[in-house]
Amino acid sequence: MSGITTYGERRLVLISGRAHPELAERVAAELEVDLVPTTAYDFASGEIYVRFAESVRGADAFVLQSHTAPVNQWVMEHLLMVDALKRASVKQITAVMPFYPYARQDKKHKGREPISARLMADLFRTAGANRLMSVDLHAAQTQGFFDGPVDHLFAMPTLVDYVRTRVDLSNVVVVSPDAGRIRVAEQWAAKLGGCPLAFVHKTRDITRPNQAVANRVVGDVAGRDAVLVDDLIDTGGTIAEAVRVLKENGARNVTIVATHGVLSDPAARRLAECGAQEVVVTDTLPIPHEKRFENLTVLSIAPLLARAIREVFDEGSVTSLFDGNA
Repeated sequence: MSGITTYGERRLVLISGRAHPELAERVAAELEVDLVPTTAYDFASGEIYVRFAESVRGADAFVLQSHTAPVNQWVMEHLLMVDALKRASVKQITAVMPFYPYARQDKKHKGREPISARLMADLFRTAGANRLMSVDLHAAQTQGFFDGPVDHLFAMPTLVDYVRTRVDLSNVVVVSPDAGRIRVAEQWAAKLGGCPLAFVHKTRDITRPNQAVANRVVGDVAGRDAVLVDDLIDTGGTIAEAVRVLKENGARNVTIVATHGVLSDPAARRLAECGAQEVVVTDTLPIPHEKRFENLTVLSIAPLLARAIREVFDEGSVTSLFDGNA
């Protein structure tokens, strides 16, 4: 038999960018590992420098970055960390992006537009990522943009377990903020015991970003506890309008649930004033103190990320985390 065979132990390393170090620390605690010491800073010109302070040669590297505002800076830092890992001779690189950047630009509405979500996948592949991991993609088909494995994780079990304790399950209705999210609402309804469904009919002008008008509710919400579910909340205009329409149609109270709290201004004010009983999001993105309000609840996604990272490292089944149904 030719060649040389070694029998060394495999090594998992977890690396964090600067966008959301608190989440990375929580994931590291769940995995019972230390984050790889990393130097990262900005030059006066705005260029970014990164370097790892210890050897990662031969390791399975998971590099975590949350793509919050300013998104372009954190995407670039993430790419540079992936490139540095590739040049440091790691065995495999998984880019962990709890919130996929440019996810809403996944198709062309008009001629001469980019498909930005596809470009993100190409950039990470070119930089050296072998695998991507993300939570609740805006469109599941985004997985097909990356030429390699994509672990699409779902926050629904975490969110459902919490919401189940906060509403009257005998009198609940699940509401989609638009017709396009009906499939997700159906899954929520099944998890909450087969409760009724409704959706808010809205119109959107694709030439004016972050603006939509909620027109009417399709379905019966009168006298019920409404659970309004979406994948993300950006400026909060759509979801606040949906709460208004639900209240006008007799909903007893409204609980807003979303995975990603982007919360661009003036989202915090809109959500605090919209009349919702509670707004529930996860910590896929950092939510600074100035964007928090009294009825906001933030659930940690770290246990899910840690379990998925461990399954990938152990060559197990990520799908098993969702009972094989996701």
